Amino acid sequence: MGVGIRAAGEGDRELVVRLLDEAFQDDPVSGWVFPEREYRRTTHHRLMAAFTDIVLAEGRIDVTEDGTACALWLSMPAADGDGPDDGGGSEDADDAVRLRESVDPANPRVEEIARLMADSHPADRAHEYLWMIGVAPAHQGEGLGSALVQHVLDRCDREGLPAYLEASSERSTKLYERLGFTFADHTLDLPDGPRMWPMWREPVTGRGH
Repeated sequence: MGVGIRAAGEGDRELVVRLLDEAFQDDPVSGWVFPEREYRRTTHHRLMAAFTDIVLAEGRIDVTEDGTACALWLSMPAADGDGPDDGGGSEDADDAVRLRESVDPANPRVEEIARLMADSHPADRAHEYLWMIGVAPAHQGEGLGSALVQHVLDRCDREGLPAYLEASSERSTKLYERLGFTFADHTLDLPDGPRMWPMWREPVTGRGH
């Protein structure tokens, strides 16, 4: 049975924020950013809202027709090499500061996670970046996440685009491996915290899409 998927709009913002908040409450990385569980319950949604707003403005959010899962994608250009740091480093740092100030001003880990992810992001080739994927806890394990990712990977294959993501748990790397992603040879280790697994997928040609 196919999964109905549509592009989210501004009217879906609250739905997407709620999905991400519920899906990532117990995620190792969210637990590192907001270590105290009760504080995470009341604050975590602000980080998810900031991410949602960025992608609504600059990328694409896909949601299942029944509203039980979403995926946030950004189209990343190749670095042009014209800037002094060849990768927008100062701009990324400014973005990280603004994120902390808007989400949880006294929490340096909000800024730190943004900096670390930006610094580790491949910049040499244009690609589709799967920033986050959230599935309502009651519907996890039903294949919704795979369907959402494959929806964009089919386009990547047609257009010859690679794709990139950071898996936030070793368990989720297995899902992405089944979709053609491979480990990018280094982990992103959070200070005194969990690790993330950067993964890359080359486009598959000759699939007839």
